[in-house]
Amino acid sequence: MAAFPPVVTQELDGWELFWADMELVEEADPGTLAALRADAETRVRASHTVERLADHPTAAAVRRLFRRAGCDPTRYRPSSEALLRRVLKGEALPVIHPFVDLNNCLSIELVVPACVIDAAKARPPFVLRAGRDGESMLSMRGPFDLAGKPLLADVDGPFGTPITDSERVKVTAATRRAWLVAYLPAGVVTTGGAREALGALVAAAPVARLVAIGGGA
Repeated sequence: MAAFPPVVTQELDGWELFWADMELVEEADPGTLAALRADAETRVRASHTVERLADHPTAAAVRRLFRRAGCDPTRYRPSSEALLRRVLKGEALPVIHPFVDLNNCLSIELVVPACVIDAAKARPPFVLRAGRDGESMLSMRGPFDLAGKPLLADVDGPFGTPITDSERVKVTAATRRAWLVAYLPAGVVTTGGAREALGALVAAAPVARLVAIGGGA
């Protein structure tokens, strides 16, 4: 497994990446995840509305960074905003994998895009950059045009965006070690705030062990 935190070259200004190395706790009670998801849904429904979501300071900051990279955030919504909109409309957070549950709860709580990748499937060093004309990846939505999208790439090419992620690095039922990455708008959400929020989620639902935390501009 690659060294943590991964080396990331940043070609896009304004982003700060928060990383967490997580290991699955095999004996964890899955019931705690259901409670965690329900609590997260209740909190965001009490503090946000669909109509005002785009005006939230963090959501607005992420949208500005999308536009700066060349991406229209009303056409390609940040994953955090898309997930929050579904929850605010009454949908439940999806049940996929313990790592994904933690990731989704963190994303809607902080209002920032976040994803988890199988730590054995990505190969640092990484680069955070804008997608090039003609560039694409097989995402969890199918083939995805990357031109103008903020993205993370490794030595094998793009593997994730703050919109959707690659099939190549997704966690599966067999995944026991994962890296979480949150795309933070610098100066709006701090890595310290992300660390505190993730720590609280893991304490409430100890389904994973935080092996290490890293990140920065």
